[in-house]
Amino acid sequence: MAQYTRVSGSVGLITLQNPPVNALSAAVRQGIVDTVKRALGDPKVKSVVICGQNGIFCGGADIREFGTNMSGPPLVPMIHAIEAANKAMVAAIEGSALGGGLELALGCHYRIAHSKARLGLPEVSLGLLPAAGGTQRLPRLIGVPAALDLITTGRHVTAAEALQLGIVDQVTDHSTVDAAIKFALSVAGKPLDARRISTYPCPCPPDLDALFEGVMQKVRQSARGAIAPIACVQAVRAAATQPYVQGMEREKELMATLFTSGQARALQYCFFAQRAVSRWSMPSGARWDTSKPRPVYKAAVIGLGTMGRGITVALAQTGLSVVAVETQEKQLMEAKQAVSGMLERGSKRRGVAPALDKISYSPDIRVVADADLVIEAVFEDMALKKKVFQQLSAVCKPGTFLCTNTSALDVDQLASQSRNPELVVGMHFFAPAHVMKLLEVVYGSQSSPQAVATAMQLGKKMGKVSVAVGNCRGFVGNRMLKPYVEQAFFLLEEGATPELVDGALEEFGFPMGVFRMSDLSGLDVGWKVRKAQGLVQPAAASGQPARIREGHRYSPLGDLLCEQGRFGQKTGRGWYQYDKPGSREARSDPWLHSFLEEYRARHGLVARRIDHQEVLERCLYALINEGFRILEDGIAAGPEDIDIIYVFGYGWPRHRGGPMFYASLVGLAKVLERLEHYHQAHPDVPNLQPCSLLRRLVASGSPPVHMWREVVKKLHSQL
Repeated sequence: MAQYTRVSGSVGLITLQNPPVNALSAAVRQGIVDTVKRALGDPKVKSVVICGQNGIFCGGADIREFGTNMSGPPLVPMIHAIEAANKAMVAAIEGSALGGGLELALGCHYRIAHSKARLGLPEVSLGLLPAAGGTQRLPRLIGVPAALDLITTGRHVTAAEALQLGIVDQVTDHSTVDAAIKFALSVAGKPLDARRISTYPCPCPPDLDALFEGVMQKVRQSARGAIAPIACVQAVRAAATQPYVQGMEREKELMATLFTSGQARALQYCFFAQRAVSRWSMPSGARWDTSKPRPVYKAAVIGLGTMGRGITVALAQTGLSVVAVETQEKQLMEAKQAVSGMLERGSKRRGVAPALDKISYSPDIRVVADADLVIEAVFEDMALKKKVFQQLSAVCKPGTFLCTNTSALDVDQLASQSRNPELVVGMHFFAPAHVMKLLEVVYGSQSSPQAVATAMQLGKKMGKVSVAVGNCRGFVGNRMLKPYVEQAFFLLEEGATPELVDGALEEFGFPMGVFRMSDLSGLDVGWKVRKAQGLVQPAAASGQPARIREGHRYSPLGDLLCEQGRFGQKTGRGWYQYDKPGSREARSDPWLHSFLEEYRARHGLVARRIDHQEVLERCLYALINEGFRILEDGIAAGPEDIDIIYVFGYGWPRHRGGPMFYASLVGLAKVLERLEHYHQAHPDVPNLQPCSLLRRLVASGSPPVHMWREVVKKLHSQL
């Protein structure tokens, strides 16, 4: 797992071999220990170069070993032995040096990187900290502020930034191994005491306490309850205030706490779930990943509202040729300007030229005739979308894939307007479409595996996390969101305030609660859709809007606010008040509190005290319950698919693993018991009635989340 050769007469070359990223598995660690020993014992060898095969240095620890009885030599003594070596050790970094890979490089006396290499300590994203000396060596090498930034965010840096920070000694555009060998020859025999990072004093700014206090405050705010970033700050503080040996002890203690935490399990589950969803199998047994996607060279977007603009930018940034269609002249001109601005800002951030030349604009739908794939992004209205599909069916060349960016409408109904329904799929982007990572790829009853595979592949090209889902109202994400939002409304009717509900959800880890989110996206958006569906009821003869619809409880609160012209941030008033229209800062609104009191009095509702626990249980368990129904209906392949949709599309805190993982962490029996409790208290709310799949899982001993697919499969085979 580590190959040893002698090159250029006196350089020992150690090559890590563990495809695809040369992770530090037990066998690789053993290989490093053996080859380093051999190189140091070889009298002909004056210096040593460590590199990785296939142009990648090392992607870090082997995450598959986590939670097992880790065998093989431990990482920390291995890196110490490299640092203590009496021959110059040079790391030749190509591709990436991440996590344990960068810690290994920091144990070497010199580091040479290829200009395209990326370096970083991303352990925080797995609920951990760099525990092979990363929190102790990096601050000593580059200073406390820079080390805190890298370790608490887990961000990757380019070779150029690494050189600027002082992480690497040299950057090359040519063969890194050749450059490292040449460098190793030049430093052979030179004293090494000044090259052992663990012996460096930690360069600290004058007011250290103020620095750590400020960073801790910032981290607590952005971490939203995640414990790993806080532990990272504590470990770096130990580097700044204690000798190296004690700092290492502190790093080890903090890591031990994190390693067994539910948060680390949740984040590692997310890591594997993200990879599992790309395998795209469905409960029915159908598989898309065995079907070859068709290449897309030219794409088209119909409708240049907010979503259409974002989709156009996302497509152009992948290097595709894009034709953007908007029939309204004014909207077309505005869109052109907006898209150019978005591309320029994006290119500045990524350090590349903006892809302005990739897009052509037209008010005429016929220009899409030669596109390989078309994405319809017009307003969420079935009649309008059907009309667009009829037009596309008439003008597109045979074999063009037709995709709809609907967030909830029936994909089969749209496919029925096409001459080739097998070429129709949903591509549900999330706003802003050029930024948000999630893409729900919705297959209809006639969608061909190749159409799904092509949409999935295009999503991947755009840097999206693509999840294949079945066709039903709201698909996966929005279908689950409905009971979650409904519960929030019912809680207001029963005595809660928007501040209480949002506070509980934000404390849980959501970036925004239901009502702040609603104000941001605009209350009028859902209102228009409900009106188009005939769901908005005018006040009854008594002047009171109905609170029961089709025998079930329903809350008209959102519609009543819209009737008052309160659309959220855009009008300066919604569930909260804002200093001026468009302002972001939500402030408590006395008018709204009086409005809720009057509403309750009118409907004979007696306000009661509601605590954070009830808010979380009602909102989250209703959402989770719908997730079980989705699995039962075969709309999602497994719990991982639902969890990835919620983490990447709906702000579910990643350190809680997604709704279905969270349910397994809380305990399925507890979720069932609380749902039964709330359903008894509110028998007129059907989404609180526990799903039969949840009951079945509890009856079969609440198996771990990765075994739910088997229970779902059995369930489907019995239907």
